[in-house]
Amino acid sequence: MPLLCAVGGVTVASILALVPGLHIYNVAAFVVLASAGPGGVLPPDYLAMLFVGMTTAYAMLNTIPSIFLSAPDDSTVFIVLPGQKYLRQGRGFEAAVLSGVGSLGGIAVLGLLTPVAPRLFPPLRTILQPHLHWILWTVIAYMVLSEWPKGSDRAPAGWRRWWDAWKSLAAGLATFLLSGVLGLILLYRTLVPVSVAYQSLLPAFVGLFAVPWNLQNLLSQVELPEQHVATSIDASTGLVVRGTLAGALGGLFAAFFPVVTGGIGGLMAGHATAQRDDRLFILSQGASKIVYYVGGFLLFFVPRLHLTRGGMAWMLSSLSGAGDFVLLGTPRTTYYTVVAAVVLSGVLSFFLLLLISRLAIRLVVALPYRRISAATLVLLLAMAVGVTGWGGLLICAVATGIGLIPVLWGSRRTNCMGVLLLPIALNMAGVGGSVAGWLGLIR
Repeated sequence: MPLLCAVGGVTVASILALVPGLHIYNVAAFVVLASAGPGGVLPPDYLAMLFVGMTTAYAMLNTIPSIFLSAPDDSTVFIVLPGQKYLRQGRGFEAAVLSGVGSLGGIAVLGLLTPVAPRLFPPLRTILQPHLHWILWTVIAYMVLSEWPKGSDRAPAGWRRWWDAWKSLAAGLATFLLSGVLGLILLYRTLVPVSVAYQSLLPAFVGLFAVPWNLQNLLSQVELPEQHVATSIDASTGLVVRGTLAGALGGLFAAFFPVVTGGIGGLMAGHATAQRDDRLFILSQGASKIVYYVGGFLLFFVPRLHLTRGGMAWMLSSLSGAGDFVLLGTPRTTYYTVVAAVVLSGVLSFFLLLLISRLAIRLVVALPYRRISAATLVLLLAMAVGVTGWGGLLICAVATGIGLIPVLWGSRRTNCMGVLLLPIALNMAGVGGSVAGWLGLIR
């Protein structure tokens, strides 16, 4: 029965992951509310396995709207650029499969870590816990400082050449700071109704990441060539292993440390392993995002650790309470059962990825891409209004303005993650309330 619940979660997520802008955590929150209390829809043990299947399938399949519909979330924003490059070359299916292969490799890494995780992660948490605040600030510093000037080197000497080099860097800094201020507003003075306050990040993420891409596609009048469904991928075994290991390293870092997402972890791991190949990058991002989502959730089940990382673990902990989560007999048995469910869900999700990518190709070939982008944009805005009301639409509009800065000035779109990183980093440093007071957000 537990494994059947995981398969049911895969089925649910295979539908939800294809809806542009809809994060699996938003749906899971409603499921938790329906399951809370003695008369709940599902008991916590079945709910846990359902969440395992949903998380694994979502982490595998959210590549599809990112590549074919230009509607990424926080963990797939890096896949959009190389994915769109492949799509405009008629190789969108190959990009999706490369990401899926990387995700399968990430699941294999999680499986190999299963025997050592109960001995490795509890002492590692004890060692690192007092240092999380400055490690997070180091991640932020690396994100900002590692962006390279993108000037043409053709401007006249003097101030104009200096500005030609620095305009993208200034845009990156502005994007990070503005998105961080937006995050503080959402944390202390959100416009979302109190009844759906837990969804306040949905319109922000839609505006920061998804809407700018679709506006860009509408204005640029993109026309896609005929898409080729490849029977193999242009990647050797060594390339797959290298990309998978780099992505798994970044995903594990993101899963263990709060607020750092799989995309950021994959970017840092790519820099650490000197990746300069689109195939390597897509493979590593596929591995990173599934290790980030699934690995972070698995940390909740590791005996003697009970670490809550990610939305699924936090929601499940609200129902199960503190201490090891016991599903079948003992914490260790529960842990191995959950890992088995992850492997089963990952294999099923990969085959679903192959099937649904073919269906997505039929869609983008049958309809003009501008029409698809317009329909996606309407769906994104309707979702923001439907879930969070007109206040959410206002948040989405402000976030879109911030998200367009990287598009117009050529800076990294990952700077939009300041909406999460800056408020949490300030709170971990103990100055979040003071900064919010200076901004007039609290009295």
